[in-house]
Amino acid sequence: MIRKYKELCREAYEANIQLPALGLVWFTFGNASAADRHQAVFAIKPSGVPYASLRPKDMVIVDFDGKTIEGDLRPSSDTLTHALLYKQWEKIGSIVHTHSTYATAWAQSQRDIPIFGTTHADHNTVDIPCAPPMSDEMIKGNYEYQT
Repeated sequence: MIRKYKELCREAYEANIQLPALGLVWFTFGNASAADRHQAVFAIKPSGVPYASLRPKDMVIVDFDGKTIEGDLRPSSDTLTHALLYKQWEKIGSIVHTHSTYATAWAQSQRDIPIFGTTHADHNTVDIPCAPPMSDEMIKGNYEYQT
């Protein structure tokens, strides 16, 4: 198969293979996607594929409504979340979803991330908010969209 979105797949692949190397994901959890805003599509890691065997050709191309455009594998279960974020925020060019030990533990505390130093303040002027727990109705509904 000739890939129309070869460079976009390469970008998403490069982002994804950094995740386990940096200790940000476990097993096949987590993913990264890269958007092409002119074509209104993004490349995302396929669901359940181990990072060690991941290749650029495995990336799945999806439109901003979550519909698969190109690729033989099933896109990440987080695809609808990525699609909604790309639609809602026009300046987002990539999304990374991790399961790092510290970030997961912090999220479980349901506390905002405070700004402790000048490095944080270079990028944010307020504490980074922690999303509230989802209601049972949200979880039972379209979970990925609600996330």
